[in-house]
Amino acid sequence: MMIESIKKHLKQVIENQLNIETVVIEDAKKGNADLAIPLFAFAKEWKISPLDVSKRFMEALANQPLIDHLEFLNGFLNIYLERKNLAKKILNAIAKEGSSFGDQKVGLGETVVMDYSSPNIAKSFGVGHLRSTMIGNSIKNIYKKLGYQVVAVNHLGDWGTQFGKMIVSYQKWGNEELVKSNPIQELQKLYVQFHDEEKNDPTLEQQARDVFRALEQNDPEYTRLWEWFKEESLKEFMEMYDLLGVSFDSYAGESFYNDKMDAVVLELEQKGLLKVDQGATIVELGDNLPPALIKKTDGATLYVTRDLAALLYRHKTYHANKVLYVVGNEQQLHFKQLKAVTDLMGYHFDVEHVNFGLLLIDGKKMSTRGGKFKRLEDVISQAISEAKEAITLKNPDLKNKDEVAKAVGIGAIIFNDLKNERHLDIDFNLDNMLKFEGQTGPYLQYSSVRIESILKENTLDMHDLDPSYFLEDHYFELIKLLGQFPNIILKAKEANAPSVIARYTVMLAQGFNSFYGKQRINVEDSKHKNANLYFIKCIQEVINEGLRILGITPLKEM
Repeated sequence: MMIESIKKHLKQVIENQLNIETVVIEDAKKGNADLAIPLFAFAKEWKISPLDVSKRFMEALANQPLIDHLEFLNGFLNIYLERKNLAKKILNAIAKEGSSFGDQKVGLGETVVMDYSSPNIAKSFGVGHLRSTMIGNSIKNIYKKLGYQVVAVNHLGDWGTQFGKMIVSYQKWGNEELVKSNPIQELQKLYVQFHDEEKNDPTLEQQARDVFRALEQNDPEYTRLWEWFKEESLKEFMEMYDLLGVSFDSYAGESFYNDKMDAVVLELEQKGLLKVDQGATIVELGDNLPPALIKKTDGATLYVTRDLAALLYRHKTYHANKVLYVVGNEQQLHFKQLKAVTDLMGYHFDVEHVNFGLLLIDGKKMSTRGGKFKRLEDVISQAISEAKEAITLKNPDLKNKDEVAKAVGIGAIIFNDLKNERHLDIDFNLDNMLKFEGQTGPYLQYSSVRIESILKENTLDMHDLDPSYFLEDHYFELIKLLGQFPNIILKAKEANAPSVIARYTVMLAQGFNSFYGKQRINVEDSKHKNANLYFIKCIQEVINEGLRILGITPLKEM
């Protein structure tokens, strides 16, 4: 029985015995107790002292085999758990289940569709795309660990007026040979050039609109260019996803829904939801939200129309119980409108916007059109190169330096993103990310490697082990932390927050390193030594699984 299960069980016992509700059992904040129950609210309600409340609670909890003893202190009932069986259960579960420890069946039979990453075609995969990609990838791992069927969708930005701009720019200033030799970078230069030239030639914006309108009507030359831009972009994106260890079940982008939007507009019309306002077609959403724009005055469809088509398609195709959109903070209104429109249509889908903040360079937002943009590929190459330098200094004889440097460099970038609460803006500082101490990816990988080196030098004999050492405070505190892992995964899922896993994994690594500083592992007494080896092996298993969920590669040496 893990820590959260014990809390729930004891809460139920008290509430049933005393015929009450709202008992709160929390982790003890003071002293050596394991759990604590605040008593002030009951003292006030029952008009008796907290000490007298504690006596009633003690009677309710009498003869509980999970409890060693109870103690009243400063308005709290402190609970000291029976350590022997609890330590045995937690460590045995980790040893037996390995990387499956923490797996649960709460999502069995349910399908979650996740929409994340979604870079724009004909633009380099920038550092800014990293947030959606890695937050989404980690949330996918969290849901899968809880038993959900997850459909990962990369809703590529392969449609819209930007392609009118790209085509106009290419036809005016593009060079086919240059684009063929370095497609993405050349196309990106042309995109930036369009916006520079537009300052002196305001007609360019309308030209781009006209070209995109012709593309929507299948103009053969514009379609050929668009398909070429898309094909070249996908090659670069796939290289980046392979590097990051990210995969998708569908790459159906915006263009996939071109032939599915008329049906949505027709359904909205049949349900009496459409209204024409100053030439634009809208759905009114009441007093709290601005109307959803379905068609512009020129008849062109908008994002809401396309996302409605996508949502209906996903519900019909994947039978989704829930749809998560891992998209930036700035799109909050859009997803509120999307949900409101589908509610009016009578669908009442479970749609959730998993929002996140900006990724800043030197405190400033990146922009493609202004040219202030960092290609993720360049940043990853730099991170790997710097990681290799650090590894060479620490361990010059390491054989697989390149492989290790890749895992450390990429892991550092991923962890820097996921350790932060996702709704906050984060600063991209490579020097800080690559440090081997503090809250960093390399610190977690190094903690696991340190355990690996101890295990490699010693042979664990499970038949010559004294579990009584696990009852000592410096062991038991960490065992309780290990026992929280299944609930940590649930908490991360409830908040759609990989940062919950990241912070927990840091706490566990810090706990191990503190333990390692206090407790000699390779002691002479074989029973004590084997208890130590078994204990740190369990810690390593959970650190590694935390890393895997975050999308970071655990290492055996570095």
